[in-house]
Amino acid sequence: MTLFTTKIGIDLGTANTLVYVPSRGVVANEPSVVAISVTENNVIAVGNEAKEMLGRTPDQIVASRPLRDGAIADYRITEAMLRYFIAKAVRRFQIVRPSVLISVPTGVTSTERRAVIDAALKAGARRAYVAKEPILAALGAGVPIHDSRGNMIVDIGGGTTEIAILSLGGLVSAHSARVGGDRFDQAIIDHIKREHSFAIGERTAEDIKKKIGSAVLLAKEETMDVRGRDLTGGLPRTVTITSTEITEALQDDLREVINAIRKVLQTTPPELAADIMDKGMILSGGGALLRNLDRLIAKTIGVPCYIADDAKRCVVKGTQSILENLDVYRRSLLMHK
Repeated sequence: MTLFTTKIGIDLGTANTLVYVPSRGVVANEPSVVAISVTENNVIAVGNEAKEMLGRTPDQIVASRPLRDGAIADYRITEAMLRYFIAKAVRRFQIVRPSVLISVPTGVTSTERRAVIDAALKAGARRAYVAKEPILAALGAGVPIHDSRGNMIVDIGGGTTEIAILSLGGLVSAHSARVGGDRFDQAIIDHIKREHSFAIGERTAEDIKKKIGSAVLLAKEETMDVRGRDLTGGLPRTVTITSTEITEALQDDLREVINAIRKVLQTTPPELAADIMDKGMILSGGGALLRNLDRLIAKTIGVPCYIADDAKRCVVKGTQSILENLDVYRRSLLMHK
């Protein structure tokens, strides 16, 4: 084992950030949330500690996510968050600054890519690289991306859904749709507000999604008691939510994901499309774990659909492959010295 951490892979997600270090594996997996003191204008918490503050902070503290739709919404806070995660990865008293590889969506602009690189450098990286999320997700899912036959990956994160057809180590067709787990949560919040005159927060919506959410109607309806604030009287109360209404609330956003998949398939060369029909598509990312989503996509698109092993970690596991062969992949990555 090396004394110093010289390379770090970061899955910089809208919802969660994962950090990989060669020989040590995944060393951090925490929410992409930062708490700021408004009065002192400084960072007071990052990650798990900051997420606990979401929806519960006094006026002088703001807990927020510095990334929106897979892109940097607040540069200064993103830099502070990267500094926190890099510090968790490097060993104490380490002098040598590490090279950092960060995932970015396929639809990110050159300005947004540069913002990610600059934030990493200011956060303590010696060199910063970016790689496209679908390539990392495919590598992490064990997809043979260098094969001449076509492979399809659908990575559903918190802010974006990345769809790509890969062949011979490159992207043949790709699309980044700004819909993901966060939009699913917001759809649940909006539905409960509209149908029950009842307010819940992001954490409660996520909990509902995980416990009774489904992409298709369940054969046996499930229910969940939810606590929140009555919008009519303003007092706390409890309502019972059903799996059926959550499925219905998610349909618009799920339709957007399916349309994005269709868009990529429609621009795929016939030979590769035939490969996809034969081999099916792989789902990765936390959003892929929505119950029965693979069934819905397979039925609607007409292509077999499989959920990757350890779906949430596919992107960060993909950074492992690139970090171990950085010289080979260097030409396809954006580098800033």
